[in-house]
Amino acid sequence: MLLAKLKAAAVAASVALAALTAAEASAADKIKVASVYTVPIEQQWVSRIHIALDAAAKRGDIDYEWSESVSNADYERVMREYAEKGVDMVVGEAFAVEQAARRVARDYPETAFLMGSSFKPQAPNFSVFDNYIQEPAYLTGMIAGGMTKSNVIGVVGGFPIPEVNRLMNAFMAGALEVNPDVKFMVSFIGSWFDPPKAKEAAFAMIERKADVLYAERFGVSDAAKERGVLAIGNVIDTQAQYPDTVVASALWHMEPTIDAAIAAVKAKSFKAEDYGHYSNMKPGGASLAPYGTFEDKIPAELKAKVEAKKAAILDGSFTIEVNDAEPKPTM
Repeated sequence: MLLAKLKAAAVAASVALAALTAAEASAADKIKVASVYTVPIEQQWVSRIHIALDAAAKRGDIDYEWSESVSNADYERVMREYAEKGVDMVVGEAFAVEQAARRVARDYPETAFLMGSSFKPQAPNFSVFDNYIQEPAYLTGMIAGGMTKSNVIGVVGGFPIPEVNRLMNAFMAGALEVNPDVKFMVSFIGSWFDPPKAKEAAFAMIERKADVLYAERFGVSDAAKERGVLAIGNVIDTQAQYPDTVVASALWHMEPTIDAAIAAVKAKSFKAEDYGHYSNMKPGGASLAPYGTFEDKIPAELKAKVEAKKAAILDGSFTIEVNDAEPKPTM
């Protein structure tokens, strides 16, 4: 009996030790990641990064902290503070602070930097990414072109930079594929987060007969809802908030990008690379949102065309042109 109790105690101690060792190994395997955002984490684009990093933190891969609504003037200082604290990777968007962000990366060569950027990577430690979701944007354009009754579509964006332009151009090309008669109005509000201004721009387009709006910015769908027209979502799915307004959305999923960067940092193999391809549909970086409340409102023939195009994108037989030029109105 005593021998049996001793054996049981030994087994229990062994199991406890194994669990403790596993926990210690997991903790040691964690890396420290910090993000610097120029807008609130609720903003569409930034929210995708935040969600992916938060998911990595919840599964125990990283310790994650962030700063939001950081002004351009303070961005470099905040980046340096995190680098000085010894984080393993800094994530953020460098579009308006490109030179400052790259300068910080040069000063901290042992820190990994993964930044949204229109430009190329910078050796040895400055990698870039982008929301290359032109593929689902094209598909939502097809839906918009098939759903408009006035043949007038309004497109409202933040700034005419490549990251926005390529999505708008893909959307417009998709609309023209199914409806060559459609005309476009295009407006940029000069802000990444100004819902009232985006709403006013959308109202002006509705006054000029637009009955479908491409909501690249927050505020556009509010205008569409108030005036009883349709909207196409961008980056996130807001149909739950606008069930009678948002027909479809081109979604961005940052998980493949973030997970690849975390793995590289853990393996000590992180280097200056372009992570943009992780945002394509095939690796799971982008998708067309479910039709949801519009499942039975979109004509079956139009849905079939969209599904066929989606399949062609995924099997590589159809490629969406990446057109970074500023889109022009056609009316």
